[in-house]
Amino acid sequence: MNIWVLVLNYLRARPLNTALNIFLLGLGIAVVTILIIVSHQLQEKITSNSRGIDLVVGAKGSPMQLILCNIFHVDFPTGNIKLNEAERIAGNRLVRQAIPMALGDSYQGFRIVGTTRDYAGIYQGELSEGSWWSAPLEVTLGSLVAEELKLSLGAEFSSTHGLARQGHAHEEQSFVVAGIFQKTNSVLDNLILTGVESIWHVHDLHAAVQQERAQGAEPRIPSRLVPSVAAGDSTLEITSLLIRYRSAMGAIQLPRWVNGQSRLQAASPAFETARLFSILGVGVNVLEGFASLLIFISGLSIFIALYNSLKERKYDLAIMRSMGASRSRIFFSVLLEGTLLTFLGTCFGILMAHSVLFALQATMDEARMSGITGLVFYREEGIILAASLLLGILCALLPGLQAYRTDISKVLAGN
Repeated sequence: MNIWVLVLNYLRARPLNTALNIFLLGLGIAVVTILIIVSHQLQEKITSNSRGIDLVVGAKGSPMQLILCNIFHVDFPTGNIKLNEAERIAGNRLVRQAIPMALGDSYQGFRIVGTTRDYAGIYQGELSEGSWWSAPLEVTLGSLVAEELKLSLGAEFSSTHGLARQGHAHEEQSFVVAGIFQKTNSVLDNLILTGVESIWHVHDLHAAVQQERAQGAEPRIPSRLVPSVAAGDSTLEITSLLIRYRSAMGAIQLPRWVNGQSRLQAASPAFETARLFSILGVGVNVLEGFASLLIFISGLSIFIALYNSLKERKYDLAIMRSMGASRSRIFFSVLLEGTLLTFLGTCFGILMAHSVLFALQATMDEARMSGITGLVFYREEGIILAASLLLGILCALLPGLQAYRTDISKVLAGN
């Protein structure tokens, strides 16, 4: 009889035991695989979204919150800073580029960001259709926003305060879609960009600007951050400032200078993301320990199943030996059975992990916005598969040796 057919028949002879071993091992493998996929993709997203930003300047508060809010857009602002204070920092000789950020509102859970075109340039944002915003209350949408909300050019909508879908709506002011960005696989896909003036307009913080324009007066010295207003305006505020250094000296001097001012704080994306990874690492380690325990239990279960099954199959093995099967063939059949069990369990676990992530992305808005997908495979999954095959061999080694040493004359005589 073909050895593969023999092993498959042995597995089918104990369907409940076989299914339980495969499921238990698959569950542990699935947890490990999900952790690998999520950690890889989160690290890639965090790294790519913070690349090109050396420093974030905002109101006093938590540096981590400042980074999460102004780079990853998953938290609330620590407060506002005066435009004239931001103007002074932007004019520092150590600053090569300063990008203003005005936050506070959203639409259907997608944040509206008042900024300049330089912000989209950080993520190589290019238009797929329409144009850039050019007037107050015009917006350019990220690709995911346009896709999820079914918004097209010329569509109008009203923003809500904060990030909640059911927040206070500014129904008296409507934004108009002027353009849509191409997909960038960055945080830009989840944002609605407009000018800083639009945020002031919605919140009635632009009274001085309106009055100047009504009188036909133009600002004598335009702000380097928002050219439509006068430099040094003390009545207007923004949420934060994204800074790129002119030289490495900026990393040494600028954060200390900013933090020395009473109302401002500077947070380094590199430092805070490293701290975020260390915090997330604790939870990942706990889950990895739980998954390792499941894999160990499943390996022990496979070992016990193979060991006990030999007692039931002693007569079968003795008959095979009497019909010409060699000791090595019997030994190999037991190893093959253990290896096949772990192979099936690992394939089931990897498939389960990718299916869970795919289902989450298809059914949950948060999963789609995070950009985590189950359609990507990583090298570590191949390592898991190879390790599981080794586990199957180890589990079957002792039962295989026992089968190898079986004395057929004693077995047949006892029956």
